[in-house]
Amino acid sequence: MGDIERPLRETELEGTGKATVVRIAPRIAAVSAADWDACAGDLARHLGNPFICHAFLKALEESGSATPKTGWLPQHLLLEDERGELAGCMPCYLKSHSLGEYVFDHGWADAYERAGGRYYPKLQASIPFTPVTGKRLLVRSDANAAKREAILLQAAVELTQRLGVSSLHITFLTRAEWELAGKLGFLQRIDQQFHWRNEDYQTFEDFLAALSSRKRKAIRKERREAHSDRIEIEWATGRNITEAHWDAFFAFYTDTGSRKWGSPYLTRSCFGLLGGTMADQVLLVLAKRAGRYVAGALNFIGSDTLYGRYWGGVERHPYLHFEVCYYQAIEFAIAQKLARVEAGAQGAHKLSRGYLPTETYSAHYIADPALRRAVADYLKRERLAVTREIALLTEDSPYRRSPD
Repeated sequence: MGDIERPLRETELEGTGKATVVRIAPRIAAVSAADWDACAGDLARHLGNPFICHAFLKALEESGSATPKTGWLPQHLLLEDERGELAGCMPCYLKSHSLGEYVFDHGWADAYERAGGRYYPKLQASIPFTPVTGKRLLVRSDANAAKREAILLQAAVELTQRLGVSSLHITFLTRAEWELAGKLGFLQRIDQQFHWRNEDYQTFEDFLAALSSRKRKAIRKERREAHSDRIEIEWATGRNITEAHWDAFFAFYTDTGSRKWGSPYLTRSCFGLLGGTMADQVLLVLAKRAGRYVAGALNFIGSDTLYGRYWGGVERHPYLHFEVCYYQAIEFAIAQKLARVEAGAQGAHKLSRGYLPTETYSAHYIADPALRRAVADYLKRERLAVTREIALLTEDSPYRRSPD
């Protein structure tokens, strides 16, 4: 850990008399993978939430996807205990823009800069390009875990102040972390995604039987249409994933990325690194026509959740997107007895396909008091609006209503 910077914060662990030190790592490779993953938790070691693993973050950084050149300067917080061992960590980046975050603050930035302020750079505690809920305060599981989480939050605020940047944003953190951040004075934000829940279905037909008749017929029609032009579906995971698969998928991803964002976030080498270190946690759903791959979706497999990440295609076929991204994900989750499918950010069209609205959380520290007051007022109204929308969408659920 020779290139880890001098201490950011030295403090005593409240009620223990034990000293702790918080340092900054300028790259994830400076941190031992075993130590990082031990803080992330046993289930995070390529099993629970694969995105908080050292291997995933390292692939992003070493592939040139999340680097200073692309606007992501690593500033990972490391909490050392009295023995100098890693007891906690927090993935952080100094950002020069708001791309690849999926919690949108462009309006805040525009308003602040129109008023003469400087919004960028800002500090971002997140997993780059990954709108997936997971722990951001990674601490070893013991009696001092809650105290260490608070120290990491306080250290992140101190880093924001020391760097002289406008703000700190912790995105897609867990509800428990969100509540802790609120107690420590962070502004709290709520958004929504659409997740599918496995009610112990044994087959896809069991899932369809839980839907209203109209929705059930619509899904069956979409699936027939998706396969009508001699489309075949293939699952590839683990050792079955080849470089040819990655080449095909990267072409799909590039096509979608260029239309959505102007340029794709991830490089081809990133997919190669992920395939080399996390293949058992990867599921590629590929559509083939006349012996040629024409579309595909990338998913990551957790201990109880399938995470849908990217989709693309070089041919357009009716309903193929829904088949590859949503229905095949449900098929896989049922086969593997996974509890949920998280199909990524946004998309109310997922509701009619069995995916229900679910709250997501972010926490924000704003340095400027005037901007902080304005954002706090906005978030108060936004939280109310999101809560109402979730309630309305839930009322419009495609599932059959119980007699009660």
